[in-house]
Amino acid sequence: MILRRILIANRGEIAVRIIRTCQLLGIETVLAASEADLDSMGARLADRTICIGPANSSRSYLNVEAVVAAAQASQTDAIHPGYGFLSENPKLAALCDRAGVTFIGPTVEQLEAVGDKLKARAHAAAAGLTGVSGGEVHTLEDARQLADQLGWPVLIKAVGGGGGRGMKQVRAASELAAAMEMATAEAQAGFGDPRLYLERYISHGRHIEVQILGDGEDFIHLGTRDCSIQRRYQKLLEEAPAPNLSQSLREQMHRAAVAFAKHLKYRGVGTVEFLVDCDGDAFYFLEMNARIQVEHPVTEAICGLDLVEEQIAIAEGRRLRYARRGIEFVGHAIECRINAEDWIHDFRPSPGTVTRALFPAGQGIRVDTHMQAGATVPPHYDALLGKLIVHGANRAEALQKAQHALSNLEISGVSTNLSMHSELLRNVEFARGAVNTAFLEQFLQNRNSEAA
Repeated sequence: MILRRILIANRGEIAVRIIRTCQLLGIETVLAASEADLDSMGARLADRTICIGPANSSRSYLNVEAVVAAAQASQTDAIHPGYGFLSENPKLAALCDRAGVTFIGPTVEQLEAVGDKLKARAHAAAAGLTGVSGGEVHTLEDARQLADQLGWPVLIKAVGGGGGRGMKQVRAASELAAAMEMATAEAQAGFGDPRLYLERYISHGRHIEVQILGDGEDFIHLGTRDCSIQRRYQKLLEEAPAPNLSQSLREQMHRAAVAFAKHLKYRGVGTVEFLVDCDGDAFYFLEMNARIQVEHPVTEAICGLDLVEEQIAIAEGRRLRYARRGIEFVGHAIECRINAEDWIHDFRPSPGTVTRALFPAGQGIRVDTHMQAGATVPPHYDALLGKLIVHGANRAEALQKAQHALSNLEISGVSTNLSMHSELLRNVEFARGAVNTAFLEQFLQNRNSEAA
């Protein structure tokens, strides 16, 4: 099967990213856009744009029926869902199957297996992976008893999704009721699923991912990424490979990720996420993301692959083109997420119009963005303007290159977090690679104390 026309059911930088790969492959593109994005860069680059609804994402980008209807109306062969929105929605994959449209992603069964965190934990255990101790809780009393068994603090999570929504750290029993109420509301609003589970909180943890590729029969890993620089469980900076990991631990994580992919007979691009306990040099399964990730460019940089191209090839029914031994990891890559937010004032969102946009260029420097002068940053969606990705021979060179590139990157008209990244990259502890999931919050606290 050869895909000749693809509908992109997404927006922003990932829509532009997918369009550019399709152009290189000679594939026509149709962008499914909301009313707010009809004049976006993606809409101008696509061969055709179809409006799928108003700005409100629940009536456009999250409207499964509208997306499939747009694919049928434009006679596309396939739908690429990008990340977020409907990218891990089994209903979309099922409707695609019924409509005779190829879904560029895993099967319905695989999406169902990993989209529910409790099911994913069970599948991970069956594949031999160890998860953080915990379990589902239905009542406040359930949660109190389990937290007492696990030991405080604990972490509440939404069963039906991720991205930080429905996730609350609870340090004492007195905070539990309010935290559960907030988590339940966020889980219901974000995923239509109010279920919660509770797990032991690991205070000195690193968020490490392993990128995998599978065609249903063969499965390979593409190395690690460190995504520990987070604020309220939202990633802001990623790098590959993960620094300061022992070779033994790294190889164990590679094997675990591939074992999970084999267990699922996984088809497509995916990411197996782990939490590394820095105190015990152990790692635990967190979840699997059955889609392309925001941070995929750092993996592409060190592997020399185009992961969107790989997704399309697998969707066409082709076998993996690379045996594991055929992929060479070269150098180190860092990605800075550039957001429209006033980070000095508690990361307040900053919608508006971009009046000036200058981006760096050069060997080992890449910018994935949908921004240019005159572009509108609507208030309806996430704040991501783009991503700066740099690649160096080693981590020290990548850090230096990232600092230089940031100094030559300018966006005016809206507030951004560019200066935060510049300060972070100059931080001595960050340069040493001595980071964990609490690092950025401590960095911000120290900065605010010094400013006061």
